[in-house]
Amino acid sequence: MTPDPATNAARPTDGPAETDEQATVARPPASELRGGPGSGRISSFGAPAERSKHFRTTARRLARRMAPDRSRLVAVLALALLSVGLVAAGPRVLGQATDIVFDGLATTDGVEFRRLHSTLGLALGLYAGSFVLSYLQSFVLAGVVQRTMLALRAEVEDKLHRLPLSYLDRAARGDLLSRVTNDIDNVAQSLQQTLSQLLTSLLTVIAVLAMMFVVSPLLAMVAALSVPLSIVALKQIAGRSKARFIAQWKRTGQLNGLVEEAFTGHAIVKAFGRQHQVEARFKKNNDELFDASFGAQFMSGAIQPAMALVGNLSYLALAVIGALRVASGAISLGDVQAIIQYTRQFTQPLTHTASMVNVLQSGIASTERVFELLDAEELSPEPVGTTAPFEPTRGRVAFESVSFSYHPATPLIENLSLVAEPGTVVAIVGPTGAGKTTLVNLLMRFYELDGGRITLDGRDIAEMPRRVLRSHLGMVLQDTWLFGGTIRENIAYGRPGASEEEIMAAARAAYVDRFVHALPDGYDTRIDNEGGTVSAGEKQLLTIARAFLADPTILVLDEATSSVDTRTEVLVQRAMARLRAERTSFVIAHRLSTIRNADVIVVMQAGRIFEQGTHEQLIAAGGAYYSLYQTQFAAAASDLA
Repeated sequence: MTPDPATNAARPTDGPAETDEQATVARPPASELRGGPGSGRISSFGAPAERSKHFRTTARRLARRMAPDRSRLVAVLALALLSVGLVAAGPRVLGQATDIVFDGLATTDGVEFRRLHSTLGLALGLYAGSFVLSYLQSFVLAGVVQRTMLALRAEVEDKLHRLPLSYLDRAARGDLLSRVTNDIDNVAQSLQQTLSQLLTSLLTVIAVLAMMFVVSPLLAMVAALSVPLSIVALKQIAGRSKARFIAQWKRTGQLNGLVEEAFTGHAIVKAFGRQHQVEARFKKNNDELFDASFGAQFMSGAIQPAMALVGNLSYLALAVIGALRVASGAISLGDVQAIIQYTRQFTQPLTHTASMVNVLQSGIASTERVFELLDAEELSPEPVGTTAPFEPTRGRVAFESVSFSYHPATPLIENLSLVAEPGTVVAIVGPTGAGKTTLVNLLMRFYELDGGRITLDGRDIAEMPRRVLRSHLGMVLQDTWLFGGTIRENIAYGRPGASEEEIMAAARAAYVDRFVHALPDGYDTRIDNEGGTVSAGEKQLLTIARAFLADPTILVLDEATSSVDTRTEVLVQRAMARLRAERTSFVIAHRLSTIRNADVIVVMQAGRIFEQGTHEQLIAAGGAYYSLYQTQFAAAASDLA
């Protein structure tokens, strides 16, 4: 998935930075995020999705997506008809070969080997032709399925870029990734397995039953009695196994969550000596999964013996009745042999169909989850007639009576007004949950306003395409985001066409150059967001270098130096002072010492501007800022003591 290049600087891993106010206001309860037994999710252990809630509707919608390949689907049907027809004719021809041998042995003329050879050759040709046609059917069907999945993946990828950040805030990361990867793969595998086998099985049952009636209507009726017996057996077993499979998937999800939790928090588990408790919980969940899986697999495995029993009873009845019919001269021995072969061909498709039903259910359930993602509410459409180029000339930003809430029942920002003059540095401070990061997210149009407006050089940003707006904004977050690539490529992410000299200049300005030369491959060293090649502070320097290179009109710094040491922070502050020159900058900071020189310091509380002014003015006022500053100063003095 290609990240949106419109944002010139680092972007969040899961949408916006995980801020305190979002954690407390934007996100629903954890139980809603994780899903659960009824969420229909596919765990990383590979458990199938639960049954679809709207099987027919989802199946029809999936079928419509395969409509562009209707000509190939017709070819698949034609190939299946021909293949099944050749297979169905095989036992009839082999029965004729048996009659040739039997008649030859029963008379003095002997076996007509020339006729026998030609008959066997015909049977061989029928089976060989059926194999070739079946191979072509699978080949064409694989192309249809994969083209459908190619289009579906492309649509999902495009959909992800149109989803609002609020959707990503509410969705569990693992569940969203599961829909994009596991569910689509499960749909492809289910279609590939079930379409061919279900089509072949249905046609085989029809063709074989027709041939059986051609050979002997009486024996065909006897064989047909196995159908209702098979259906009754399958219904009983499926009814008992369904609850056990649901229990198995539930336990698998619980065990998956426990393992993920213990793995990601491995250091904490070790540090607090909780290994035995984790092992005990794992053993308990593992035992419960064993019990549920044993019951589910046992009931599922009972399908084959039940079908074999029905088939053997059918064989026994056909053998007895067929022998009596042969003895009376009403039917030939070859016809009885053909009927018995047809019976085997008749029962096998029923067994395959039974085993494919669960696979198809799983595939449709995954399809439903993908469609839920595709049907999710998108970003508000871009305004019409706004394709004219827009180049900010001054960088004046004005918040005019802005109101916003993550949930309608819980207002966060109400009637807020703020003006950032061109080239000024606006520092935003305040307690956790005050709405600091939300304010800049609104400026980036990660969220849409509930009321009021935000203007850039007098133009309402809601009337500007998001890509155009964000091309003039640079953002450095507290949570670093790097992709799998070289250090050079990560710096150039903000401006792909930058020259080598410009990349090196940005690296030196952000003091990246200081540690890169110590790496084995220098700027060609490959890194990612989880790798240990560079430290957390060095990753943050890389994101700052990315912002340097982007050279935005508006700069947003959200705790951009929180992961660097004090000495490096001083150097970076100097570099950012040069970067902020002649730009409008918004700086979110908890350490008040880093924003003392800001042109305007805005103190926010509960989504409102409590006070604003310069550092000296706010200290002299003795208000909320003064209290925050004294608290940090006292804490620092206490630490030194």
